Amino acid sequence: MTEKVPDPADVTLLLQAVTDGREGSDDELLEAVYHELRALAASRMRREKPGQTLQATALVHEAWLRLLGGESNWNDRRHFFGAASRAMRQILVERHRRVNQIKRGGELDRIDDLDVDGVELTAGTQNSQVVDLMALDEALSQLEQQDPRMAEIVQLRYFAGLSVEDTALALEISPRTVKREWAVARGWLARRMGEEE
Repeated sequence: MTEKVPDPADVTLLLQAVTDGREGSDDELLEAVYHELRALAASRMRREKPGQTLQATALVHEAWLRLLGGESNWNDRRHFFGAASRAMRQILVERHRRVNQIKRGGELDRIDDLDVDGVELTAGTQNSQVVDLMALDEALSQLEQQDPRMAEIVQLRYFAGLSVEDTALALEISPRTVKREWAVARGWLARRMGEEE
C-alpha cells in the first residue's frame, strides 16, 4: 500500500493556516507531510556511517520541532521543504560536531571530490565514503552567499535526498537546469573543501 502524496495546493493551504496560527493546523500539516519528511530522513540516514544511533523517525521529529520553534512563515511547499532540509542538515552537522569533539578529530574520512556516485541517492545503495559534514556545511554556507539557488539544489539533492525531477519540481525549474547546476555545485564544493586542507 503506497502513501498518497498530498496535493501541493493542499500543503500550501495548510502552511498558510499554520502561519495564521489556526488551532490544530500544525497537526494537520504534520499528517500531510510526514510520509515525505520520513522518506527524506530515511534516505539521508542510509548514507550515514553504520552504527548510528539516530534513526530517521527521530530526525524527522527533531526537525519538526525546530521548524515549529523557528520561522513558521512558509510561502509554499518548496519553502517548507527547503526549511525542513536545512533543519535536517543542521541537526546532522551538530551531531557530527558533538561526536567529533568527544573523539578529538573523529574518524571521518575526508573526501575532496563529491563524485555523483558518492552523492547520488538510490535505494539500497551504501556510500562507502563518509563526507566531512563540517567541511561540507562550511563550504555550502559560502555557496549560499554566492548562489542561493545552487545551494538549495545541493540541500535538496544531498541533505533531503530528492531526485533530479523532484528537485526541479520543488524549485520550479527544469530537470536539465538542476543537473547542470548540481554538477557545477559539486565541483565548486569539492574545490572549496580541498582548499581547507
